[in-house]
Amino acid sequence: MTHPEILLKQVPLFRSLRADDRRHIAALLQKHTLRKGDVLFRNGEEGHSLYMIIAGKIKIVRQSRDGDEMILAVLSTGDFCGEMALLDGLSRSADAVAVEETHLYGLNRKDFLAYVMNNETAVKAILSALSKRLRKADDFLEDIFFLKVAARIAKKLIELAGSNGFREGENGPIKLSVTQKDLAGMIGTTRESVNKELRTLREKNLVSLSGSAILIHNLEALRQRIK
Repeated sequence: MTHPEILLKQVPLFRSLRADDRRHIAALLQKHTLRKGDVLFRNGEEGHSLYMIIAGKIKIVRQSRDGDEMILAVLSTGDFCGEMALLDGLSRSADAVAVEETHLYGLNRKDFLAYVMNNETAVKAILSALSKRLRKADDFLEDIFFLKVAARIAKKLIELAGSNGFREGENGPIKLSVTQKDLAGMIGTTRESVNKELRTLREKNLVSLSGSAILIHNLEALRQRIK
């Protein structure tokens, strides 16, 4: 498992803190373990903690009125979630669900605020991290409005290849452990549309399927489909 002080250094919120400050924060952390499918928090619940992922994956999702799931983000080791409720004390704006067995550290809002109120460096780091999250959300909305499904799928596959992909052998394909349903949720479309586009990509030998995983064979050709 990642030592809490090392993990804190990986999280943008705490990256610029002094070593003594990180040790102080690390002493406040509480450890949590989730099984696959366990819910960390739900939309509408009172928010009281920020969570940092030690190992595993968490998906941040919103449910539509007809029950469809839109995945706002898939977070892994070193990522954090729950920061908005930590800062404003309002209810959660989305669900957080474990994609696989996941280990986390939680930081209580009361402890966090008591610390940052007297730490200008921490406040600046928080504002920077939140700005990046907002920019990412803006990019997501822009893609939905201006890119066709084929381009959105290609763009998301390339992004996942860089963040969560595993290359099988030196020149082998890049393996992504993502379901078609989750991929659809990440780009704001239906599973049927994803299945149709993946079939097209398979026919062009750009990707293949292996169980619930997607194998990417040609990243450059995928990039051409975004234009």
